[in-house]
Amino acid sequence: MQLVVQNDKSPRNGAAVVKRGQWTARRSRVRGVIAVLALAAVASGCAQPGAVGGAGRSGAGDGSEAAGPSADASRQPLKAPPAAATADPQAKKLQSAREAHAARVAAARRWRLDRVPLAAPPAPAEKVKITTRDGFEVDGHEELGLPPVFTTVPTTHRVVFLTIDDGAEKDPTFLRMMNDLQLPYTAFLSDYLIKDDYRYFRRMQREGVALNNHTLHHRYLPALSYRGQQQEICGMQEVVEEQYGRRPLLFRPPYGNYDRNTLRAAKSCGIEYVPLWNEEVFVDHWEYREWDRKIRPGDIVLSHFRGREDWKGTMPDMIRRFLDKVTAEGYAVARLEDYL
Repeated sequence: MQLVVQNDKSPRNGAAVVKRGQWTARRSRVRGVIAVLALAAVASGCAQPGAVGGAGRSGAGDGSEAAGPSADASRQPLKAPPAAATADPQAKKLQSAREAHAARVAAARRWRLDRVPLAAPPAPAEKVKITTRDGFEVDGHEELGLPPVFTTVPTTHRVVFLTIDDGAEKDPTFLRMMNDLQLPYTAFLSDYLIKDDYRYFRRMQREGVALNNHTLHHRYLPALSYRGQQQEICGMQEVVEEQYGRRPLLFRPPYGNYDRNTLRAAKSCGIEYVPLWNEEVFVDHWEYREWDRKIRPGDIVLSHFRGREDWKGTMPDMIRRFLDKVTAEGYAVARLEDYL
């Protein structure tokens, strides 16, 4: 009997040739199986999590295998990771600031401003206590807990607050300008002037403007009794709530005139603050409360809803004069309610 040596390369022995053929075929089948398994591993996402394309080919985005045996991962489109997972928060913040500045530049050009309005700083997280300005108190002001009367908000920020009174002029161009410039302001409304077009001020409110109390009929309040003043103030509270969904916390007496009964009535109607003003801006000039005629940080600026019937220009003309001055002096315009 001849001993068969499987690795014998001699072709002379038929058995050896058969054995070698069987061994060669077996090795080929093994190599084929290994190759198939390797391809299957790549196709099914078995690559290491850090490998390029590993997560994308699985279709799951996390390096896991397909959900079932029938899933063909090799036919799934490659998917990039979600943008939020790779975006740099600081880069996004910088990009947002650049876009906001570009929008302000474009809006300033459209409305023919001398300078681009400055962006207001974030609202303070902690609000300062608002107190009545010296000389603006009434008898028993603190003892009765009456609303503070003030012309300036205590702040170190170089900001001013624009407030606009009554509601006589309803200029749609003014609304477009303020929305385009993203300029905050506070309105103090009188019902007898706004009741012919409540919708105009509803548009204003949708753009983020707070609508506050300037009485029903804009009367000289110290000439009225306590009950008469209460009717004027509380009546306007009800109008604003009915038309705009909220009762104001801010009240400005007509002409800036008030007495002890005014503040008592205001408190009884839910009023918490009585902001007056330190400057007033018109189409063609400014007026000042202070002797040095200077704007100070936190000053409240007054204007009115007026047009060409009362002024030598329009409300957009007034806003242009207002912005050109405060911007030139390094002030931004902030929202009054954010500081109260």
